[in-house]
Order: sequence, then C-alpha cells, then structure tokens
Amino acid sequence: MEDVTGAQLIAEALKAQNVEYMFGIVGVPIIEVAMAAQASGIKYVGMRNEQAACYAASAVGYLTGRDTLTANKEICLPFVVLFDSQVEACRLYSKFSARPSSLDMIPSVVEKAVRTSMYGRPGAVYVDISGDMVNAKVNRSRVRLVPCCPPPPVSLADNMSITEALAVLKGAKRPLLIIGKGAAHGRAEGPLRELVEGCGLPFLPTPMGKGLLPDNHPNCVAAARSRSALLQADVVVLLGARLNWILHFGLPPRFDPHVKVIQVDLCAEEMGNNVRPAAALLGDISAVVKQLLDHVRKDGWKYPADTEWWTTLKQKMDANTKMTMALALQVTSPMTYYQVFHHIGQLLPRDCILVSEGANTMDIGRTMLPNCLPRHRLDAGTFGTMGVGLGFAIAAAAVQRGQNTGQRVVCVEGDSAFGFSGMEVETMCRYKLPVVIIVVNNNGIYSGVDAETWEMMGKMGELTTVAPPVTLLPDARYDEVMNAFGGRGFLVRTKEELLSALQISLSDWERPSLLNVLIDPSSDRKQQVTTTWNDPLLPSQVVLKPLLWDPQMFQFCYP
Repeated sequence: MEDVTGAQLIAEALKAQNVEYMFGIVGVPIIEVAMAAQASGIKYVGMRNEQAACYAASAVGYLTGRDTLTANKEICLPFVVLFDSQVEACRLYSKFSARPSSLDMIPSVVEKAVRTSMYGRPGAVYVDISGDMVNAKVNRSRVRLVPCCPPPPVSLADNMSITEALAVLKGAKRPLLIIGKGAAHGRAEGPLRELVEGCGLPFLPTPMGKGLLPDNHPNCVAAARSRSALLQADVVVLLGARLNWILHFGLPPRFDPHVKVIQVDLCAEEMGNNVRPAAALLGDISAVVKQLLDHVRKDGWKYPADTEWWTTLKQKMDANTKMTMALALQVTSPMTYYQVFHHIGQLLPRDCILVSEGANTMDIGRTMLPNCLPRHRLDAGTFGTMGVGLGFAIAAAAVQRGQNTGQRVVCVEGDSAFGFSGMEVETMCRYKLPVVIIVVNNNGIYSGVDAETWEMMGKMGELTTVAPPVTLLPDARYDEVMNAFGGRGFLVRTKEELLSALQISLSDWERPSLLNVLIDPSSDRKQQVTTTWNDPLLPSQVVLKPLLWDPQMFQFCYP
C-alpha cells in the first residue's frame, strides 16, 4: 500500500466521521491539513480571527447536529478543535483533549473526539497535532480504519421519577414550562408541541429555545416573562434549560422563593444547580417528554384553560404588547430601538435564521423579532459572549448554501458587538455569502453621545480622561467597511431608508449587505420593574431606570 501523510490521515479521519465543514486560519503546518481536507471533500472556510472560527464551528454543530472543525465546554455545542502544542492548556476547557502518539493512531483519536463531543451534554473537544506529524508519512497498511461513530444513545428517565414529576405538575396552581437550548439541540420540538397543546400548559422559551414552538403560539407567555410568568409560577418544568443568569438562577426576587422545579436534563451534574429540584428527570429531552406524554395520555390530565393563572398571564401579555407597540409606533428622529425592530420585523422572512448579539440590541431584539422555526436563532447565549455574531452568521449561511434551503441569514448587531469581529465581512464577501447584517448604531455600549457632544468633549481636554468609557465614535461608517470589500453598504437614518435598504438586501443573493442604522444615542429599553422579597407574602416593587447622558451635567445619570 502507498504511504500517506499525517495531514491526509487527519482529513480522511474527519471525513469518515461525517465532518462537512472546517473553519480556521492557516499557517505552517496547518496549511497542509486544510488542503488535505478540501481534497477529501470537506468544505474549508478561511476566517480572519481564530475566535470567530470557533464560533462558526460551534454554530454548525448546533444547526446540523454533527461536528465541525476548528472553546469552551460551557457553550454546550459539539465541535472539534485542531491545533498544535496546546493539549494541557485546553484540557480544563474541553470535554476531551488528546495528542495521537503516532500517525497510525490518528483515526482512533479523531473518532473518540467526535464521539465525545456529541455524547452526553455536547461540547468542545481538542485534538493536538504536533507539527512534525503533519508531513510525516506512514504506510497505509499500518493504519487501522475507524468507522463513523453512531448517533448518541438515547437515555430514559426512570419511571419512579416520572411519576414523582407528574404528581408535582398536576398539583400546580401556576405551572410554567421553560424550553431551553438543550431541547433545541435534542430536536424535541415534536413531543414538546404535543405536551404543550395536549396538557394546555403555558411555556416560556429561553433565547436559543425560541422557535421550537412558534413565538406566536397561543401558549407562549414570553410577553409576560418577568413580572408574571417567572415571578408567580409555583411549579417550573425546566426542559433543557439551566438556572444560570439568563433565568436569574431560579432565585428571588425574580422567582417565587417557594417555587418547585422539575428538571429535565441530559447531564446529571446539572441537576440541582442553584435550586434543588422537586423531581429530577435525567435523560434525552425528547425521549423524556415522550415518557411524560405516555403517562398523561392514560388519565387524560389537562391543565384547565379557565384558571386565574391563565387570566393573569394573558392580561400581562396584552399590557406589555400594547406598551411595546406604543414605543414602536412613535415617530422620532433619530429612531429608537423599538422603531427599528418594528420595521425590521415587518420585512423579515418567516423562515430566516436570526443571529443577534449586543446589549440592548440583543435584549430588545429577543422580544420584538419573532422566531417560528426550531434552531433558527443564534445569539450570545449563556455567557453573553460578544463577537459571536459574524462567525455564527457565516456558519449559518454556509449550511444554508450546502443544504440549498433558500433561507436568508440576518445578523442584527449592536455597534459595539460588531467591532469584535467586523473584519469577517471580508470572509462573507470572499465566499459570496449573502448575509444581511444590520448594525443598530447608538454610538456606544448601552448608550453613547451625538457628534456635537463628542466634539464638545474633545475641546474640554484629552478624550481618554473626558470621554465616558461607554462611548464610541459617533456616526461611525460601518457601511463603508462592507463597501470596501465589494458588498452592499447602506447608511440608514429614517424609516423609509431602513425599509428600502432591507428590501434591496433581502433580494440580493449574490453578495452580503450591511445596514448601518443610526439611532438616538440615548435610546434604551423600557423601564423594568423587579421585586424585592423582604416578606415573601408582601413583595415591594422597584423600578429599574435606564442610565442616560445628561448634556447639561455632562455625565451619565439616572433620570
């Protein structure tokens, strides 16, 4: 048999594990690995930043359920990282970290890496390839071929735990299902719809759980999230969701201090984090939901539709929807977040993949840009990591092109978030990925100042000592960055310009577009109300007001 190089073995082993995409930045000796991957039929996407390459790979793993190449185990998405000389540094941050001891061991190590990344709770793995192994050769007869690893085994919850969970759920006066990213990754949308509709239960999706059931589903109570759904629920069913900061750790003042939690998760170590569950169901989300369905079908149990709880939720949803719409329909110049998102939402295709990151941009966008299909929203996730947006968008666009779905990828970014990986617009232009980027530009992080105020500050002294830390350059021309690489760039100030630019961009399948939407630098979220539990029976309210720039006092302050 012929001799083969280490690079060839790596590429062939990855292809054998059904890896379709590789994202990275090449240099000696990784160039040979990327070329061998292309020769094996793997699509290689050259990025401008290594972090963006990892973000892209993790997004493909989430969208397709299979691995990609390019990192943190807490992101809970399957992907494989190939590198050299980092094995010990990566051991703490990945599910599996190893270096093949010889060329003939490469297929076995790659198979174990891919299998480990998908089995159990998905996560990143790391394979360390020393430089001298890439171009070294070995006779093919010495290499043991390893077939593709099978899909992850499906585990079920034990029947006693199912019985306990249903007893808690049936005893609830104010039940709430919380659908998380784990349910999306587990492809649990079918059983979840049966559970929600068959049992008449209200549900709340986490950011990346959006779309498993449509946001406009009559049982979706996202519009009553904080002040009613989370705060007043007496039984919460966590379906692939974690009680981290996104869900306020399941603790007061955002949750009832006596809430009972039914936790459904694939990972045993996740059970009981922050709140001890009244019932813990360990297993595959889709399979466990089917178990619950089998039991409730036997006795025909259904939560009544005429309860005080449903009345409270619907009233709060109606009130919040009216408040948001009032903000969206205001006519101001410059526009606000609510106006911009309202107009964007009017034109976005129902089946588009939404990518979002930023502070106010992401938070407000979650409430105003609906999702109707599973795994059609990607955002900063558990750690609010900035810089993920363009990598995610590139991955989504590559997958849509490969699957020929005809679905648009729309990336909505804050101006600060765009700065983390803005050079990836060159990657989009290079590969002719027709991503539509919308930069909601408020001249800062959370809030900024207008050009006149910025000029005044410059006259007061050195900007490094005068300019507020949250400010960015006013009216920065991010649209010109896209123009520079051959894409379409639009400077947007008005509703008419926004609608026109978005229509043109959505109709262009040949190149990416960037809409630089200048909004009021002081635009913020609507005031929120939280609750402090001095006495669990007598909550007091606290209004959370936005921090705004006061041009007279020349500082940020509360109104």
